[in-house]
Amino acid sequence: MTKTVAEVMTRNPITVNPQTPLKEAIKILAEKKISGLPVQDETGKLVGVISETDLMWQETGVEPPPYIMILDSVIYLQNPARHEKEVHKALGQTVGEVMSDKPITIEADCPLKEAAHMMHDKQIRRLPVVDDRGHLVGILTRGDIIRMMAAD
Repeated sequence: MTKTVAEVMTRNPITVNPQTPLKEAIKILAEKKISGLPVQDETGKLVGVISETDLMWQETGVEPPPYIMILDSVIYLQNPARHEKEVHKALGQTVGEVMSDKPITIEADCPLKEAAHMMHDKQIRRLPVVDDRGHLVGILTRGDIIRMMAAD
């Protein structure tokens, strides 16, 4: 019989909300030794994920986008809106300012094999598990899959 995401996922994961101070989220990640947290709004709907990758902007800073100048005009060689988003992440003080706001998700009744393929193909460490209304019901991590493999 094929296992589903629901059989392996971690239920009731630790979460934060968009207004959570960044320092508090960093403290949770460090103390719990986890690499990311789902972000929920006040109704329980998943609105993002904050991960170690999102937090790296805080330390690395942001390079200005490449540009050329022609006759006192600046021509950007990359989308300046992307640069603005990176600056916002580097200077952010709350989870909502720094989180990835388009998380890849999966539903609990999906086959575990499908989830594992998705995680491998997209090179992600965690998959928030949502119901049909977008509310968080759990999280599936690479560690959950490895523990299931070890138990079999």
